[in-house]
Amino acid sequence: MTLATALIRPCLGKRINGVMYLMLRRYSTPSPAKNTQESSLASARTQHEVSADVKPLGERIKENTKTASYTGVILLGIGVTGALFYTIFRELFSSTSPNSVYSSALEKCINDPRVQDSLGAPIKGYGEETSRRRRRHVAHSVFQRDGVNHMRMQFYIQGIRNKATVHLEMKENSAGSYDYRYMFVQLDHYPKTTIILEDNRTQDPQKNAPLPSLY
Repeated sequence: MTLATALIRPCLGKRINGVMYLMLRRYSTPSPAKNTQESSLASARTQHEVSADVKPLGERIKENTKTASYTGVILLGIGVTGALFYTIFRELFSSTSPNSVYSSALEKCINDPRVQDSLGAPIKGYGEETSRRRRRHVAHSVFQRDGVNHMRMQFYIQGIRNKATVHLEMKENSAGSYDYRYMFVQLDHYPKTTIILEDNRTQDPQKNAPLPSLY
């Protein structure tokens, strides 16, 4: 090894080590300016996301009003449906409804041997004829006498030989149900015979009181 080589090698080693140290420091230590810029961008994105989730007061009031309106419509529909079901139940299943009174009276007429002999079985019942040629409406009236509910009804029955008109009146008892005050079948053919199925008017002190009209 020459003297020149011996002198140059240590200097070269120090130079190389210094360059490598500078390079490592450059790539390992982040720039303060770059960190500040990235932090600002992240903060801006966060503020934008938060701002996007916050709605104006007017829009929130509008949405709340719409929700309240929908809730009101739903509750109204539930109320109307409940009232409808109650009316149907009362009309079809209550013992004091006109439909129940008619069904019970018709069954009594059909099962009476005198009515069967006069009209001829089988016997069917029907009400007043409507404008659509249907006979489902049964004429009846509900009224009060001495504070007690009464119901009068009239319908028609027909067998294979003859027809008849049924007249009846019901009186509400202390239990809230109806009892027959009277019920009779008047044959339409001559002679117009009357078949009495129920007659409890002797127990009524107002038996001679005028009767209300069905029409």
